[in-house]
Amino acid sequence: MKIGIDCLSFFIPDLFLDIAELAVARDTDPAKFKIGIGQDQMAVQPVTQDIVTLGANAAKKIVTDADRALIDMVIVGTESGTDFSKASAVVIHQLLGIQPFARSFEIKEACYGGTAAVQLAKEYVASHPDRKVLVIASDIARYGLNSGGEVTQGAGAVAMLITKDPRVLVLADDNTFLTENVYDFWRPAYSEFPVVDGPLSNTTYIESFQKVWRRHREISGLTLSDFDALSFHIPYTKMGKKALLSVLDETDEATQERLLARYEESIRYSRRIGNLYTGSLYMGLISLLENSTALTAGSKIGLFSYGSGAVSEFFTGYLAEGYQNHLFPTTHQELLENRRQVSIPEYEELFVQKLPAHGESATYDDPMRFSIQKVEGDIRYYRETEG
Repeated sequence: MKIGIDCLSFFIPDLFLDIAELAVARDTDPAKFKIGIGQDQMAVQPVTQDIVTLGANAAKKIVTDADRALIDMVIVGTESGTDFSKASAVVIHQLLGIQPFARSFEIKEACYGGTAAVQLAKEYVASHPDRKVLVIASDIARYGLNSGGEVTQGAGAVAMLITKDPRVLVLADDNTFLTENVYDFWRPAYSEFPVVDGPLSNTTYIESFQKVWRRHREISGLTLSDFDALSFHIPYTKMGKKALLSVLDETDEATQERLLARYEESIRYSRRIGNLYTGSLYMGLISLLENSTALTAGSKIGLFSYGSGAVSEFFTGYLAEGYQNHLFPTTHQELLENRRQVSIPEYEELFVQKLPAHGESATYDDPMRFSIQKVEGDIRYYRETEG
């Protein structure tokens, strides 16, 4: 049975910050951010947008009335949870009007949570081939003003339907995965921002890729030359390239050129959005599929997922016949182009804004289709408009 990604789409806030302006404001050479880190813009979310609204807005484009009756699970991969107990998936389930006899829950393991959700969804569909699973990877990456990780912030969500006979990407059964207890990036429950060991995080990412890739090569017999493209977790766009370059000496020059060209296509969206944590691998996949003219039905794609702490996985798939007809390049380009640029002072003001604390209340008027309407009695109330 063929199982995989039937359709996928992303959503981002309608505000962004120019990275060159951030560099100047932080007394840094813009080339360090734009070339060294590989970022041009950063998505900035207002206080009225959280992982629920981002996820619901992403999923709205792909979930049809027929899907609502067939979805048995809503899984949100995130490390930006809004509640220690109640899952954001429960709220998204209601906002999307999905049939009530479904499971809804969150998965957490840093940036790996989205992939954990995809693999769980795949196994469920294998046992229930006439049902569907909605997977959402939704996050808001925040490191703090004037912090070392500020340039790698971002916000957004990717939504995917996992089904039999998928129309976009058929997933293979050749996954290799790795768990190692490493403190390269973590966020204690008492901390608003993560604790990051930057050098260790970069090293662990690259070494984790090398380990799962080489184990995959050993088990599957596949080499780099067998792939038309590789898609990576993208905390910032130079990170995945470093990992790719670390293994390219295994193959011929033509394969090297092909994989590097596809990598550049996979980071076009991320350069303008920033880090999506659990969604960044799948943002890269969308960018690859919507920007590459070299891929065709049957093209083989390798995917590397990484979550600090650290869990990593390498898995593969091939493109379905007519996959191009189930993408949303025009919609996604409009999302990117129709955003409003914010100034440094406005960005800093938005960054420190918070929802009401215990016992306080507030109402909001955000034109986005799904947004926070009010906070009252320690409950976030959401609304849907025709925006």
